[in-house]
Amino acid sequence: MMTNKHKIKNPNFLTQISQNSRLRGIWTYILLGAIAFLMLFPLLWLLSTAFKSPTENIFQFPPQLFPQQPTLENFILVWQNNPFGRYLFNSTLVAGLTVTLNLIFCALAAYPLARLDFRGRDLIFTGVVTTIMIPFQIVMIPLYILTVNLGLKNSYLGVIFPGIASAFGIFLLRQAFLAVPKELEEAARIDGCSELGIWWHIMIPAIKPALVTLGIFVFIGSWSDFLWPLLVLDRPEYYTLPLGVATLAGTFSLNWRLIAAGSIISIAPAIGLFLILQKYIVPTDVASGVKG
Repeated sequence: MMTNKHKIKNPNFLTQISQNSRLRGIWTYILLGAIAFLMLFPLLWLLSTAFKSPTENIFQFPPQLFPQQPTLENFILVWQNNPFGRYLFNSTLVAGLTVTLNLIFCALAAYPLARLDFRGRDLIFTGVVTTIMIPFQIVMIPLYILTVNLGLKNSYLGVIFPGIASAFGIFLLRQAFLAVPKELEEAARIDGCSELGIWWHIMIPAIKPALVTLGIFVFIGSWSDFLWPLLVLDRPEYYTLPLGVATLAGTFSLNWRLIAAGSIISIAPAIGLFLILQKYIVPTDVASGVKG
């Protein structure tokens, strides 16, 4: 009877193990590729529809992802017949201000909850995290009444108002602040740096990956938000891109090619921003400057 030791030394046995591992790797990649294709298929179909000419059937089965006669006519027609330039400006302004204010206020709230010791700190943090479980639809009406009473209806600030801070952002940045070594903070305090100076010069650079991650989430959420702008805006000059795309259904009587073109214009900036900033979502070795 061949022992395990002899089996390991057998070249054929090692070759068989290597082939089995290679086959398992191939099947794993095939499975992951199939899952990725299924998830990306709606986006691919939307992109294909946006470039199809009026003579092509967009509802044929099986779907044809590659247009036979690709054209930019749909994009040109949508841009010329609708103020998409204005919609793009509004969305950029709203999303940019929302991200900026969210990062500032969440970082200011998360720092004392992570690094300062005061009575009731854990209770406050628990209360903040608990609000994550409250759906937006529950607070939507009171928030709308408050926005109207403040005179913010039909204004950029009214659209930005609910997103200037978030419980998720406070939680994420607090966890990032907790990971910063205390030695950096103590060294800055010995040098005479104030708490605000420590927050700005030490803590903020140390949690840059978390800030970028939060910024991406907030930007995508603000850029694609439809419900809240629909409530507080009824003047087209303040419409964001999601509201602008919604008007295409009435403008073009459900011409899916033009609606797809408008949708591509709407989501392209968010996808582009993610592709540009994803390289910054990496762990930062903040402890590298701390010697034991």
